[in-house]
Amino acid sequence: MILDRFVTWRLGKKSLAYEAVRADLISARSGLTLKRYLIYATALSLIVGIFFAIIAFLISDFILLPQIPIGIYNIFNIQIPSVQIPLFIVYAMKGIVAIFVFILVSIFTYLLALWYPSMQKSNRAVRIDVTLHNALAYMYAMRRGGAELMDIFASLSENADIYGEVALECRQIVRDAEYFGLDMISAIRHLSQTTPSEKMKSFLEDFLSVIESGGNISAFLATRLHTYQDEAKFEQKQFLATLQLIAETYVTVFVAGPLFLIIIMLVMGLIGSGAVVGMSALTYGLIPIGSLIFIILMDLISVSDAEITRIARMKELKEFCGVPVLIKDGDEPFFKQMDKYDRGRWLRDFIRNPSAWFILDPRRTFLLSVPFALVYLGYLFMTVPQYSDPELFYQVIDDHIIISALIVMIPYAGFYEIWRHKLDSIEAEIPNFLDRLAGINKVGLTIAGAISILVMSNLGVISSEIRRIKRDIDWGANVSDALIRFEVRVQTAAIARTVTLITKASEMSGDIVEVLNIASSAARMDVTLKRDRLSEMFIYTAIIYLAFFVFLFVVIVLDSQFLSLIMTMEMSSAGVEGFMEVGAMPVASFRRLLFHSCLIQAFFSGLIAGQMGKSSLKAGVKHAAIMLIVALVAFAVLL
Repeated sequence: MILDRFVTWRLGKKSLAYEAVRADLISARSGLTLKRYLIYATALSLIVGIFFAIIAFLISDFILLPQIPIGIYNIFNIQIPSVQIPLFIVYAMKGIVAIFVFILVSIFTYLLALWYPSMQKSNRAVRIDVTLHNALAYMYAMRRGGAELMDIFASLSENADIYGEVALECRQIVRDAEYFGLDMISAIRHLSQTTPSEKMKSFLEDFLSVIESGGNISAFLATRLHTYQDEAKFEQKQFLATLQLIAETYVTVFVAGPLFLIIIMLVMGLIGSGAVVGMSALTYGLIPIGSLIFIILMDLISVSDAEITRIARMKELKEFCGVPVLIKDGDEPFFKQMDKYDRGRWLRDFIRNPSAWFILDPRRTFLLSVPFALVYLGYLFMTVPQYSDPELFYQVIDDHIIISALIVMIPYAGFYEIWRHKLDSIEAEIPNFLDRLAGINKVGLTIAGAISILVMSNLGVISSEIRRIKRDIDWGANVSDALIRFEVRVQTAAIARTVTLITKASEMSGDIVEVLNIASSAARMDVTLKRDRLSEMFIYTAIIYLAFFVFLFVVIVLDSQFLSLIMTMEMSSAGVEGFMEVGAMPVASFRRLLFHSCLIQAFFSGLIAGQMGKSSLKAGVKHAAIMLIVALVAFAVLL
């Protein structure tokens, strides 16, 4: 209630200052009014401010009243009396610090909350720009089939799982026209004023000009589609240039940088024990946190295809709803037997072909690998004796912990690579399949007839899927259902867009040659962009491998030459006051930290290599497993 009154008073006093936030909330499709969002932002800032104020109050004992050295020699030997600060003054000063931290953190959090809608708006704009040409292909296909504009926007809005943010934007047109009473032109104009994408805003404004002037909408969509496809290639080059800069920064800062710091820490270890704390912070804090920041940064600037999931709908037929049904005795066991068969179908499929079950969803490997790894670790901790020296205990178990991690990672990476290779092969053959489909359809055959002819052709990996489509049609399914089942089996965004485009066009008209050519062009562009990214980033994936091998080599040299020499000097100078007190250096701790730094570097470098090459952390599991195995074998054999 108090926050509501405060926000109402604030909006009444400075309403113009929040117009940008209001516009950002609308463009971000947050679903919140400005007043409600400001209430949430104010409450969040107060909670965060109170939290940090409590922390500042508790730790202020360590920072208050520091001992300031005075560089004046007391030649008169004046006795300076010691002043005992009263307890209430100490608490007052701690309270002042807490209030200062509360005000500072609350203001910062509030400003950050006001900026957050703008960040969401920018992210949506990027996602709209990337998928706009695919949505235009869909609109063009429906328009070629004779669909009205409102039906096109409504159909596109229903496929938000495939066309993403562009489909969500089209929902605004449908909402304004069907629920708010606006005409179609006013609804399109309203979307052009609120969309976060400048590219979509420009398209909608030009689209309105064509509609109001009575121009050829199909020709306009075709022209703009080719334009945006060319722009997508240029944007891909800009994105790869940015990604290359990030890759070089990562190699410089978080591969070469830690090596430099490790050498400094080892030298500092000769003259003090505080280097172990610093190197622990480097190994367990700086390297993983920095790597996570780079992964998040690449994820923010990358726009990868989302996972497509079709919603299966069951249709209950009502053709005989007025006909009395005669129930015979003795049929119940047959129905129970059919239900039992359906429930055990997945188990029979797994027994018949276990590898196919794992390839279809590589995450299923966790059902076996994770329990096995946990049993392995449990047996390890039960059998390893409790050493008095913790470093010796770490030395015994850390290898086995990495082995248990590899037990989980290797099966997943193997089946994922098999699955990914199959999908890449299918996507690579899709343009050729569509071209042949268009050529057969051009001579007058239907899509079903064209698929029957293509069964006899050799199209590589996709040939088996074409035979399954043909089999579904032979068993009574229509072409749309057979293609949707093909999409469900593969579940990639590129194939989902292609199938949706073909099925919708075939529903509108039997002559879909131009639509098939457009779908082929879009699929070929997707394959080309993916191939260009893979070829451009292959060199940086190799650089990450090379940088890791250099990191591993330097660490092994430091361990085998430097730390081994220190250990020999400790033994030879035991009980003797030698140069630099080498006996005080915790060699075992440094060796453990060096080993762990290589393992952590291997894991995160592998993930980043996958994120760069294929825009997926799943693809990086393979690289991480390879680097972990190399580090584990190198330390086991060479040291």
